[in-house]
Amino acid sequence: MSLQQVALADGVRLLEGKRNWWFLGRGGIARPGAGHLTPEGSLRSETEHRLRERGLFSSPPVRSYALTVLTSTHCNPGCGYCFQNTAQDTAGGSRPPRIARARLTSPTITSILGFTERQMADAGLERLRILLFGGEPLLNPRGCLELLERAADIGMTSAGMISNTTLLTPPLARKLSALGLDLVQVTFDGDRADHDRIRVNRADGGGTFDSIVRNIVRAGEAAPLRWTLRVNVSQETFHGIDALIDRLAGPLDPSRCALYFARVGDVGIGYANDLLHTGELSEHFTRWQRRALELGFTASRPGCPPPVPYLRPHGRPLRSGDQRGRDPGQSLGDRGQTRLGGRDSHRRLPARNEDR
Repeated sequence: MSLQQVALADGVRLLEGKRNWWFLGRGGIARPGAGHLTPEGSLRSETEHRLRERGLFSSPPVRSYALTVLTSTHCNPGCGYCFQNTAQDTAGGSRPPRIARARLTSPTITSILGFTERQMADAGLERLRILLFGGEPLLNPRGCLELLERAADIGMTSAGMISNTTLLTPPLARKLSALGLDLVQVTFDGDRADHDRIRVNRADGGGTFDSIVRNIVRAGEAAPLRWTLRVNVSQETFHGIDALIDRLAGPLDPSRCALYFARVGDVGIGYANDLLHTGELSEHFTRWQRRALELGFTASRPGCPPPVPYLRPHGRPLRSGDQRGRDPGQSLGDRGQTRLGGRDSHRRLPARNEDR
C-alpha cells in the first residue's frame, strides 16, 4: 500500500494501492480502479455519482443504541500494556498496579438502565446493543447475567463481550447466550510461547493460551457464539503471528471466528513497543489477513471505531475516548459523543481498465 492519498469533499479519502485505489467513505469502503479516476487523481463524475447513490459518502442510518458497561474493573491476568494499569510492575513481573476495584451491582444496573432508556428515548431509538467490558467482565458473572436479563425490558436485541475467556465455562456460556449474548472478543498476544509470557495469570504466574483456546472450543459447543480474535502486534509477538494463525485454525471453527490484528502502543504507562508503522509492517498485516482468509476465518479490516458511552460499575459515565475507570471525576459529554449503532460496508466497484 502506498502512502499516497487524496482528500475529497465530505471528509472521505482515496488511498493508492498496488493495483487499484481504496475509497474510504463515511458509509463504507469501495475499491475503484485507475479507470474510475481522472488523470489528476480525482474521482470521475460518473464514479462519484455511483458511490453517492450507494450511500458511501454518507454515514449509515442509526438503527440502535450501543452501550458499553464495565461489570468489573479487576482483571485476573496482568498485561503490561493495559490502559487500566497505573504503572508498570516495578518487579518486572505480571502484577502491575491498576485502577481501583469496583463491581457492577443491582442498584447500579437500575441507574444504568434508567440512563440508557432516557438516552434512547431522546434519540428516538428502540433497539439496544450492550457490550460487557472490564477488567475482566466474568469476574462478576452475576452482574453480567442480571444486566442482560433486565436490559431485555428496554429493547436489548443483542449483546457482545470483551473477555479473556479464562473463566468462561460451558454452563455460563449457555446462560449468557440465552440472554442475548452472541459475540465474544478475546485477545491473543502472539503464538503460544509469546502469549504465555505476556498474558499471565496474576494469581499463579501461569500462562493462559491453552485455557483460552480450550474454553473457546467448549463454549462454542455449548452455545451458538461467534468470536472475534484480536491479535496484538508488538516487537514481542511479531515473529510468531504466522504460526499463531495456523495453530488457531486447528481446534477452532474458523467459520465462526473473525481475526483482526492490532499494533499495541504505550498509553502513557511506560509500555514500550519498538515496532514502527512501515511499509514492511503493512505487508505483514496483509499476509496475515490473506492467510486467515485461506483458512476460513473472517479477516476484519483495520479501522477506528467511533466513540462509545462507557459506564463504570458505580454507574457514572465517562467521557468518550477517555481511559475507562481512571478518573472518578469524569462525566459523560453531550449526546453527540455517544455511539449510535451502524456498520460500515465494504463494496467493490465493477472492474474497469486496470482494476485487476
